[in-house]
Amino acid sequence: MKYYISSMKVKTSIALSEDLIQALNRYAADNRSEFIEKALRSFLAQLVRNEKNVRDVLIINEKADALNSEAEDVLAYQVKL
Repeated sequence: MKYYISSMKVKTSIALSEDLIQALNRYAADNRSEFIEKALRSFLAQLVRNEKNVRDVLIINEKADALNSEAEDVLAYQVKL
């Protein structure tokens, strides 16, 4: 996922629970918008990583039998010590 740094911002309004507002004020009292933007970018990046990880696991599982067979074949050639 590519992010484009831009100075153009869109003003929006969201409703948050009181406990989130308190935490937000504690950690980002100076610039709540910037803090929320960074947190959202981080969360979205994690979602993309999770999707890639799921795809990777599916590919590995599809190839597992062939890879295991190849590994067993290689191990058969090892000299016992």
